Amino acid sequence: MVDKVESSFDCIKLSIPNKAEYVSVVRLTTSAIASRMGFDIEEIEDIKVAIAEACTNTLEHGSNNKEENFDIDFDMYVDKLIITVKGIGKDFSTENIEELKVEDFGEGNLGIFIINSLMDEVNIINDWNKGTGIRMIKYMKDDIK
Repeated sequence: MVDKVESSFDCIKLSIPNKAEYVSVVRLTTSAIASRMGFDIEEIEDIKVAIAEACTNTLEHGSNNKEENFDIDFDMYVDKLIITVKGIGKDFSTENIEELKVEDFGEGNLGIFIINSLMDEVNIINDWNKGTGIRMIKYMKDDIK
């Protein structure tokens, strides 16, 4: 029998111009999605900071062609939100980010560290044909009463 809860989800896909002024649109969209799912204010703020960092990394390290867009997928499950930002540069390192410490980053390269500290799971996805992406997962808290 297939678990209907895990297999049923909604997905929102955004394609954003490769321009810094659109990061606020992504933050607002993220806030609305997380709020609708039932995340609390603190969790929503964490998710917004993480998505802004991912977008900033994409803008800084992604395509030099400002006419291209980068893509963001929001996969909403009953128990988690998975956000994938696609379009980060092809030369991004895929070291085991769970083991990285703040000392491992130079000035201006703290974005992945920040994302990793705010989200429950973070994975770097390399697709050499399309660049690199980052997948971030935030789980819903169990309401224990």
